Amino acid sequence: MLYSRVLGKTLREVPAEATITSHKLLVKAGYIDQLMAGVFSFLPLGWRVHQKIENIIREEMNGINGQEVSLPALQKKEQWLETGRWETIDPPLFKFKDRHDRELALGPTHEEVVTDLARRFIKSYRDLPLAVFQIQNKFRNEMRSSGGLLRVREFVMKDLYSFHKNEADLTRYFEEVKKAYERIFTRAGVPFVVSLASGGTIGGKTTYEFQAPCQIGEDRVFRCPACGFALNEEVKNPGVDNKCSKCGQGEMEQLSTIEIGHIFALGTDYSKKMKAFYTDKNGKQEPLWMGCYGIGLGRLMATIVETNNDEKGIIWPKEVAPFGVELIAIETAKEKAEKIYQKLLEVGQEILYDDRDDVSPGVKFNDADLLGIPVRLVVSEKTKSKIEWKERKSEEAELLNLKEVISRLTTKNS
Repeated sequence: MLYSRVLGKTLREVPAEATITSHKLLVKAGYIDQLMAGVFSFLPLGWRVHQKIENIIREEMNGINGQEVSLPALQKKEQWLETGRWETIDPPLFKFKDRHDRELALGPTHEEVVTDLARRFIKSYRDLPLAVFQIQNKFRNEMRSSGGLLRVREFVMKDLYSFHKNEADLTRYFEEVKKAYERIFTRAGVPFVVSLASGGTIGGKTTYEFQAPCQIGEDRVFRCPACGFALNEEVKNPGVDNKCSKCGQGEMEQLSTIEIGHIFALGTDYSKKMKAFYTDKNGKQEPLWMGCYGIGLGRLMATIVETNNDEKGIIWPKEVAPFGVELIAIETAKEKAEKIYQKLLEVGQEILYDDRDDVSPGVKFNDADLLGIPVRLVVSEKTKSKIEWKERKSEEAELLNLKEVISRLTTKNS
């Protein structure tokens, strides 16, 4: 991609409402643009990152036998009344009436919709277990949208729903999902803690949050340094000793964190309320056991930036970077740079070529640091027949020939 043609260039200033690092850097680097409070456009570079995150999640969901679906954002009031959440879910629903005076809601989550599908399509124990997931826009009527992509009113979420014949099978799959989430966040380059948590207005006997330790995080997690056991402050009993309740050895330490994922073992609550039953092998009607599992993609993207940056800008982990390489041409070396650009495209590299003629080399270098692409290549008169190779996370640069550059890039990407 030619940087001169990209919609959304780097900014010298950021909006006053951008108060946290990820919000500042994503706006300043031209990854996102704010339409109104809690509503953002993803510009081309930002959408490439979003798609990389989406690809990681999709691979891991497919790996645990999730079937991808797309469920409606418009939802019926009647199904929310069945579960009793029409008035109680927090944040409240976005509600409105259509031209036939029917009340509808914009979906913040899809337990009702997917349970309705289950009661109509799952008939027998032979149909179980079953898991479906989607990566789709959600709407939450937040009173206070803040922190850029961390607390928004419209966002993309991956939500997975699983159905089982008994608690044992739900527990088995719940652990599979937990491991898949650990792989997702590891691949995305985000440090995380798995903490016991409250189900809130979603519910569930057992729920775990995946929390990224971060100074600006609004959540509080208590973790044992001895065994790693952690729990959210919502489920920590303030009256008990601060010793770890699991190993009895470590003193629980408090962490500020950002919630990046949540998994719920829902049990039979939704299926009983919505009469979602299956026939077991003895011909008896039994309620479906259910789990749900969510990840907000924009929030994860912001958390990656919060935990991967320096004073110059973003440092994207390789698997989520918009491009693997940024190529910069300095002054009279543009013709040579264009040949290198074409050659790198031919060998399958994702490359952003800063071909601008109207800015100084210093601006190009500063912008490259701000954008945070893993590898920077510079071609100039000074490099002669070589190419300067510098990794974003390193201060060291070295001169390589084109063959060495290609070899190193293809080795790193294999």
